[in-house]
Amino acid sequence: MTVLRVRVSRWDREAARGGMLCAPLVGAVVGLAAAVSGTLLLLFGGGPPLAAVATVAVPALLTRGLHLDGLADTADGLGSGKRAEDALRIMKQSDIGPFGVITLLFVLLAQVAVVSELYAAGWARGASAAVVAAVAARLALTLASRAGVPAARPDGLGAAVAGAVPVRDATAVAAGSVAFCAAAGAALGPYAAVHHALAALAAVAAAELLLRRCRRRFGGVTGDVFGALAESAATAALLVLALG
Repeated sequence: MTVLRVRVSRWDREAARGGMLCAPLVGAVVGLAAAVSGTLLLLFGGGPPLAAVATVAVPALLTRGLHLDGLADTADGLGSGKRAEDALRIMKQSDIGPFGVITLLFVLLAQVAVVSELYAAGWARGASAAVVAAVAARLALTLASRAGVPAARPDGLGAAVAGAVPVRDATAVAAGSVAFCAAAGAALGPYAAVHHALAALAAVAAAELLLRRCRRRFGGVTGDVFGALAESAATAALLVLALG
């Protein structure tokens, strides 16, 4: 899930289950790194826009742009209007089409704009938003790996983790992640705690809508779809935090 090195002794369904259950925890690490980089730039006079760029860039660097690449490929597949087999072939190609470029542009602009606005309201608001967005993004991965969600292809990352997480475990992780997001906002006041929890729930809802669309369109999930779900969830969480 990141470029950070871990020791992997085996890779099977049990390991996939454990990895996807821990996804929000990985998100907390990524979000904290993003928050620290943005906050330091802000405190040293970089200004909210520059701090926002750094905050959005850190998750992309820590994942080698994997989720953004998945977002672009999924946009190309959905926008192609072709049948599932042809759409999956388009997604697997190394180039990026017009739908992918446009989607990346607007998603990144939205993320930077929102984080900049939050940093302008105070470093703590921007920092907590970075953490919540990253946790919500990885929670979307856990929920998309739940039992009953098929893989669109017989190989690849999607097939390795699709259906690996029991629904009960996914629900428990979701509850814990939303509680964590509420705690992240609690330092800003009781209203902020509720606001941050609602942001996480909105992220889950947005990811679920996209997941349903991809299941109907492609027949299941792929590695690219997981990336698209993560970026969509993060963006939705940020947008809710910018409102109100």
